[in-house]
Amino acid sequence: MSPYIAEFVGTAMLVLLGDGAVANVLLARTKGKGADLIVIVMGWAMAVFVAVYITASFSGAHLNPVVTVALALAGKFPWSKVPGYVAAQMLGGMAGALLVWLAYRQHFAKEADPDVKLGVFCTAPAIRSVPHNFLTEMICTFVLILGVLYLASPQVGLGALDALPVGLLVLGIGISLGGPTGYAMSPARDLSPRLVHALLPIPGKRDSDWHYAWIPVLGPLAGGSMAAWIYMHAH
Repeated sequence: MSPYIAEFVGTAMLVLLGDGAVANVLLARTKGKGADLIVIVMGWAMAVFVAVYITASFSGAHLNPVVTVALALAGKFPWSKVPGYVAAQMLGGMAGALLVWLAYRQHFAKEADPDVKLGVFCTAPAIRSVPHNFLTEMICTFVLILGVLYLASPQVGLGALDALPVGLLVLGIGISLGGPTGYAMSPARDLSPRLVHALLPIPGKRDSDWHYAWIPVLGPLAGGSMAAWIYMHAH
């Protein structure tokens, strides 16, 4: 499997299982309706574990444009491969979101709340405040990327990650820092599904909250760049 296909497949798997957990908890008449945040957090942690496990030996299992950029900034990944990786990740995120919609299509039709429908695809802040929301996403992604840089395993491939530790890292971030914004930490996890929400013929949907959409992109990039800078100066 080429690294670009692996990044596409892995990111699709990540979003399918992660947003699938959100759909199971939030949407009307599902078997998981009414479960709490810990189910969603566990769902995302397991999504990361499975996606990393599948793709690590082929692509290094970046599965996130911020991871790719941070590894390049830290000198652990060639800049020439960054555009291809990012494109594969963004398209994979869209594919994963499409699969979630197909799996839960009947439940989207039964769900009356347009905010819930949007929330399956992408994040929104619990309390809307641009500086605080940006800072939270920056802090969450700083923790993620610093952890990723130290978990990088050259035995598996350049930038490859051990599956279980990175899954536990995402679990810890979700439990500790997921409350304010939903800890997007990745444009492929937030912007790509948001685009799919905008494009799909979902009955009774609202707008895709484009006023907020830049925060889960630039906040993570800022946090990831800061983590890469600290990592480089610590070595």
